Order: sequence, then structure tokens, then C-alpha cells
Amino acid sequence: MEKGQISVQTENIFPIIKKFLYSDQEIFLRELIANAIDATQKIKTLVRKGEYEQELGDLTIRVILDEEKGTLTIRDFGLGMTAEEMKTYLNQVAFSSAHEFLEKYKDDSSIIGHFGLGFYSAFMVAKKVEVDSVSYKEEDTAAKWSCEGEPAYEIDEGQRQTRGTDVILHIADEEKEFLDKSRIQGLLDKYCKFLPIEIQFGTETITEGEGDDAEEKEVPNIINNPNPAWKKNPSDLTDEDYKAFYQEMYPYSSPPLFWIHLNIDFPFNLTGILYFPKITNQLEVQKNKIHLYSNQVYVTDEVKEIVPEFLTLLHGVIDSPDIPLNVSRSYLQSDRNVKKITGYITKKVAEKLKDLYTEDRKDFEAKWDEINVFVKYGMLSEDKFYDKVKDFSLLKNTEGEYYTMEEYRAKIKDEQTDKDEKLTFLYTPQKDSHTSYIKAARAKGYDVLIMDSVIDTHFLQQLEQKEENIQFVRVDSSTPDKLIDKGEEHEDQLNDKQKEKVEGIFKAVVPENQQLKMEALSPDDHPVLITRPEFMRRMKEMQQMQGMDMNAMPDMYELVINTNHKLVNEKLMRMRSEEKKEKFAKYLFDLARLNQNMLQGEELNAFINSSIDMME
Repeated sequence: MEKGQISVQTENIFPIIKKFLYSDQEIFLRELIANAIDATQKIKTLVRKGEYEQELGDLTIRVILDEEKGTLTIRDFGLGMTAEEMKTYLNQVAFSSAHEFLEKYKDDSSIIGHFGLGFYSAFMVAKKVEVDSVSYKEEDTAAKWSCEGEPAYEIDEGQRQTRGTDVILHIADEEKEFLDKSRIQGLLDKYCKFLPIEIQFGTETITEGEGDDAEEKEVPNIINNPNPAWKKNPSDLTDEDYKAFYQEMYPYSSPPLFWIHLNIDFPFNLTGILYFPKITNQLEVQKNKIHLYSNQVYVTDEVKEIVPEFLTLLHGVIDSPDIPLNVSRSYLQSDRNVKKITGYITKKVAEKLKDLYTEDRKDFEAKWDEINVFVKYGMLSEDKFYDKVKDFSLLKNTEGEYYTMEEYRAKIKDEQTDKDEKLTFLYTPQKDSHTSYIKAARAKGYDVLIMDSVIDTHFLQQLEQKEENIQFVRVDSSTPDKLIDKGEEHEDQLNDKQKEKVEGIFKAVVPENQQLKMEALSPDDHPVLITRPEFMRRMKEMQQMQGMDMNAMPDMYELVINTNHKLVNEKLMRMRSEEKKEKFAKYLFDLARLNQNMLQGEELNAFINSSIDMME
């Protein structure tokens, strides 16, 4: 047996760091500022412990851009480093001082770094990096470390006069974009907006006073809010505070409907605020609005590993130091904590919805039109969520009334139970387009639901599977008499020979492959109706939602001739001219098509002209 040690060739380290350590070059600024935050938090911890008794002074971190010199400097007033500490922490890749410090002060510190690799991200954009530092231990001695992206380095006397560290990046020629002020401002806004220590990037001009007393004043440009709402106690925040924070995160957005403040420290540490936005039917554009932070450091807005798919429609912030990240902090890694956090967030969302329903039913109903897509999406996605919210998930009818499932069952039981004792839920996805169908159904004593969200086709099928003995039938899927089959039959006012003659007249004017059915309906129903079979229509809608070719499945519908309507069994039958009969039959057919929005362009124009001719 042979044993040995794996050898790492140091000359190959820098190419690997530059190309593969981080998923995006711009991450370097987040990593270096995170290090500056750590250094600042450490000196504050030593003061709390009584191990450093000097004045802390101004701890604001500075980001300094010098386009002429081609440098970008991150300056902190934290712990600082001695020359020996530079050798220890800067010359050994993946040797992190954060781990050592956390072990010593684990009960009283808030350190971001863990891997000891963040500093080396500087070489992704810099041809040379200098570190000029004064340690709190030797406040009269400055040390300077420099390296040009190779294993060789130099340590010399530094120029810095005060405690803390300057990390000076000499930006590489091919990375000049990072010498652009607006580019750096954008990165700071993205990654550092809520870091716990104030960060200054140059100055800004503000106007004080009004009118003749107004004067311009130059002030530090502080790019972050060190005390964001999610880090505060919920009892200390008002509704206006929550709304203001939402505007801070999503400027120019419509106000949120409501929110959930997450705050837990066992069995994992997690804080955050999740907002319910006004959700449209366009699900995709709503996603990636939850930002994940670790100790107030922005990590990502790709949170599908920690937040269930349906909750990605929410907006807001989740902050947890217990979320496992890879070396670059760019990707989540799956473990037990992630699953626990996912379950906790789902539970809190369901509890919030229940509280809203219980405390103010009317207000909950007022919000339902804007949150129902989210709730239904959750019920479709997770059985546990379905079970938690099913008792207060609402159904809305065409009269604008809201019911729970049990309430609605009780409402329609007497009128909408078919011959097989199955409860039939009638619905429309297009209230305005289905006005005549809705009126016909209501004339028979039926109630009609509105199911017009982008996922309702899937949702109603889920209800049919999970709820006992119910079925959904679209209001235009059959004739009013047949929407709910109660086994009742109308006496036909035409004999078989007359029906055969009427059928022949219509076949002469409708498309050759058109399905045509003669039925004895109520005399009050329309003379000609177009119905769309429920099963085939649902299949087509699902095909459309999945982005499949809409022409792959034909748009099937049936043409129903009401043999008991007087326009059919009297007026049509009494006409002597076959030409007039066919013209009248075509008019009734077009009238049915118009009712289904199937007449367009030239056909619609021809129908209008035909109507004018009939009235002359």
C-alpha cells in the first residue's frame, strides 16, 4: 500500500480562480465588501468584549473609484492586519480568518465569510491587487501586501495612517467596464443594498429648502440601508413601514396586498418579509422577485431550491445564515435545513391566509380576485398546502358572490344535482362573451361560477379528483336542458320525416364536416345553438397552456337544432322556396356562430348585410 499527499500546483491556482471559482465576474465587489463588513464587525465585537478600548470612530466603508489611475479601492476601518497576519490569511488559499474568529466569539459575532476564498475573486478583474493595512494591535505600523496574479507576492511598509484596510484593485485592461461609475453603482445597488455597515460611494448633490431658500449641498452617497425592515421586530413596524420597504425594494410597483414577516431562530435561523403582490395571469413575469440574503449579503433571486414553486410568485426577502451555499455563494446546496425552511415558509403562508379569512371575511373576498391565481397554484403544486387552505379557498359566481366549497355545495344542491346524484358546478371563463348562455342557465334556476384565471382548467380538474361526487361543466358545453342531465325529456313537435327535412336544409348551408344534432329542447331556448364538448375543449386548453401547436387538435363543436322553437318548426317549415329556407337556415346558423364570437372579417360583414336585407 502506498500513501501520499495530493499536490496542488500553485502556479495553476490563479487561472482556476479567474475562470471557474465564481459564476460571474461582478461577484468580486460583493466578496470584497463582505470582507470589509467582517473586519468591521470583528472590531465591534472586540469592543463589546472589552478587548479593544480605543475609540471606534467612523466605521463607514468607502468604495473609491479612480479612473485616471485605473483603480478601485475598498476601504474599511475595521480590525486591520499585521504583516504576519497578511502572510497567514492572504498567502494561504482557503485559510479563512472568519472561521477562527467565529470559533472564539461564536456567541457574539456576525461574520459573513466562511471559505477564505472571497478575497481572491479580486483577481478576476484586476491585474494587480494591493492590500494596505493597519492592525488594531499595532496602530502605528502599516503593512502593504501586493500581488500581480501569480504565486509571487511582496510585503512592505504601508502608507495607511489609521486602523483598517485598503484593498486596491488595479483593473485589468480587458475589464475596464469596472472603472465606470454607473457600473459600480449598479453592482452596489444589487449586492450591497442592505449590508449592516454603511457604505459610501462618492458624493451626491441634494437640494435643501424650498423656493428662494433652496440650496444645493454635497453629501456622502450612502448606497445601503443597514437596518432593513426584515431585521426589525414586527411589533416595532407599522403598515406604512412595510409598504415603504416594499417601495424600497421594488420602486414604482403597485402597493402589495399584504405581507408575512418571517422570524424564527430554532431549529434554524431565518428572517424575512414576503409580500403578496397584485398577481396577474402572466405567471412567468412575476417570478424571481424573492431575494435571498445571508447575513444581509445578497446571494441570488433564484430561490426555487428553498421556496416551493408556487411561492416564487411572491415578492420580498429571505435572510438566513443557515442556508448552505457553495464556495462562491452563488448556488444553494440541498440539505435538511433547506427542506425544513421550505416547509416552514409554506406553513406560514397558509396561516396568514387563514388569519385574513377568519379576521375579516369581506376584506379577504375583496382581495380574492388578485390572489386566487397564487392560492390555486399552491393547491395544484402541493397536497399539504391544498389541505391547509381548501376550507377557505373561494369560488366566485357571475353575480359577484363568494362561497367556500362547502357553502357552494349547499347553495346548488337542490337545483344542480343530476340524475346520478352528482353535483354539477356550471362555470364560464368568459363572462361577457357567454352572457346569453349564463342567462339561459339562470333562467332554469342554475348558478354559474367564474373560472377565468390562467390555471383554472387544471384547477377544476383537481377539484373533481379531490372533492367527492362533483363535476364541472362549462356553461356553453351543451344546451341549457342538457347542461345538467336530470333525465327529463321534452315532447318533440316535429315528426321524424319533418326532422329529416329540417336536417337536410341545414346540411346544405353548414360546412360539410360539421356535426349536427336535432334535439327537442325548451321552446324558450335558442333555435340554433353551438356547443363545445367539455372533454375535447379541456384537452385543447391544456394543449394551448403547454405551448403546443393549437392546430394539432381541431376546435370541435356541435350544431344543435332546437326542433321545438317556432322559428324552426313553424317559420322555416312554412317557407315554400328552398332558396329562402336555406337562406334562413344559414342566417340562424350564423346567429349561433355570432353568439360564440366565431364570426369575423368578411363573414361578419356578410351577416350584417344579410340582417339588413331581412329587415327591408
